[in-house]
Amino acid sequence: MWIEVEIILRLILAFVLGGIVGYQRERSGKEAGIRTNVLICLGAALFTVISIYGFAGSDPARIAAGVVTGIGFIGAGLILHRAGGHVAGLTTAATAWAVAGIGVAAGAGLYLISAAATVLIFLVLLIPHLHHTSKE
Repeated sequence: MWIEVEIILRLILAFVLGGIVGYQRERSGKEAGIRTNVLICLGAALFTVISIYGFAGSDPARIAAGVVTGIGFIGAGLILHRAGGHVAGLTTAATAWAVAGIGVAAGAGLYLISAAATVLIFLVLLIPHLHHTSKE
């Protein structure tokens, strides 16, 4: 029973941390906002706790590797190519990848690491975006 309470607390942590990053993205008007980031973080945490506690004798690192690979497909879908060779969505895709890492850390019980990563990611996302124009 206590292990299930700890698992639920890990999932709640992933929910909250993913929500923090997602809130920033939503406020910035990005496509992947609070719901997307919460679901990515929570899903990664869920796969992690399932691999740790659901399959005795299995290697949890394999699930973490699968999360990294799977999130790459979601990230690829977030990247858009626009007219004039402009690429948009790279930061959003990178954020999804990083939020999945937060989820894996939370799911593995690395509470302080997942919280610290959230703060660092949030700070990076607060750095103003500078538009560079090329002069040809």
